[in-house]
Amino acid sequence: MDMPTPDARIIARKDELVTRLRGVLPGDAVIADGYEIKAYECDALSAYRCPPLCAVLPATTQEVSQVLKVCHDLGVPVVPRGAGTSLAGGALPTADSVILGVGRMNDVIETDYENRIIRVQSGRTNLSVTDAVEDEDFFYAPDPSSQLACAIAGNIAMNSGGAHCLKYGVTTNNLLGVTMVLMNGEIVEIGGAHLDAGGYDLLGLICGSEGQLGVVTEATLRILRKPEGARPVLIGFDSNEVAGACVSDIIKAGVLPVAIEFMDRPCIEATEAFAKPGYPDCEALLIVEVEGSDSEIDSQLSVIKSIAQSLNPIELRESKSEEESAKIWLGRKSAFGAMGQINDYMCLDGTIPVSELPFVLRRIGEMSKQYGLGVGNVFHAGDGNMHPLILYDANKDGDLEIAEAFGAEVLKLCVEVGGCLTGEHGVGIEKRDLMTVQFDPVDLEIQMAVKDVFDPKWLLNPAKVFPLDSSAKRRAG
Repeated sequence: MDMPTPDARIIARKDELVTRLRGVLPGDAVIADGYEIKAYECDALSAYRCPPLCAVLPATTQEVSQVLKVCHDLGVPVVPRGAGTSLAGGALPTADSVILGVGRMNDVIETDYENRIIRVQSGRTNLSVTDAVEDEDFFYAPDPSSQLACAIAGNIAMNSGGAHCLKYGVTTNNLLGVTMVLMNGEIVEIGGAHLDAGGYDLLGLICGSEGQLGVVTEATLRILRKPEGARPVLIGFDSNEVAGACVSDIIKAGVLPVAIEFMDRPCIEATEAFAKPGYPDCEALLIVEVEGSDSEIDSQLSVIKSIAQSLNPIELRESKSEEESAKIWLGRKSAFGAMGQINDYMCLDGTIPVSELPFVLRRIGEMSKQYGLGVGNVFHAGDGNMHPLILYDANKDGDLEIAEAFGAEVLKLCVEVGGCLTGEHGVGIEKRDLMTVQFDPVDLEIQMAVKDVFDPKWLLNPAKVFPLDSSAKRRAG
């Protein structure tokens, strides 16, 4: 993966930069030591590493503003970083950049149960938002698999979803407002504690912009009442294609489960060895969960089970207790860690129409044989957000490049069938050179023109999202 040539002039001024940053932040909030800085040289796309000039850890919006003013004045690029869980290289630094981490900004600012909102600093972890309100029987809906660790800042940057986004939507559907700092240090408020803001939908621009337009420091989020109850069913099939057909049939039937999750045999076997959830011996399984009152749950599950039975499942298991529900979900929640126990892998993130699931799963299997690399499929099937895990050996020369080529073909396939390059991981560095597959030159020019308005010098999160030659020309002016 190519990275831009670092600006030697900026690197030569590192001492001046660090001195000025220490003038606006507490002493321990500026990390410039060669060993300590290694913690920031990569994110969860750990195949690529590049130490930054330094890292800063502000604790307030005002401190973020001061940092950006210094970097803007010196022409130093800034890479915003939430918790570093990006799987697309979204927080990978360049050698001439400053990492701006929001991990110390994790307070709850305001909770308003009557209006169903919570305002938090953007470094707060996803799961801890629900932790803050669950005693009052509320929850925050978006639930990415990394929710124990990932930060709201990153969720907003990548428009993250999760298992329950089929019913409740992704981050953009649960975000009401942000406090954001522009690259020149100006603090702006966008949206707020109300259903819809007047004027242009700037919030829609910010959510999913991957830190390219500003640094989000605070967020106003929608919180929801917990449902009366929830119940999953586990359905095993003898082929990926039949499982994909079941997903499509459920959606066509007009039933709206809260979640439909898919796992194939490699993931089933890995999670069974790792977490022992008691999954059946099958080629593919679905976890379908519905919510509501007991009668609503029974009615929805009746339709779902009828559809599944028509496809001759190997096993159909309906949860009878909270303990059984937890066990059904245990394997799915453990899948990424379980796969990491057996192999290095590259986690993709493409989205397709649900009706295309059987075809796409078959083509991925054919590509696996073509490229000579195994693949495990585990993903949010209800909204077509796929996460194929391409297995490779990081210590074998050439394997990473083969995995990248395989991944690029899978993502191209997603676009070809009417989907898109990403669902919730973002573009980052991973997919920037594939943007021309989905967008024509006019589309890309319009997107880059938006960045021109917010960040005229192109200093925020360099080398991401747009093809490298295009962003390099923009930054050069």
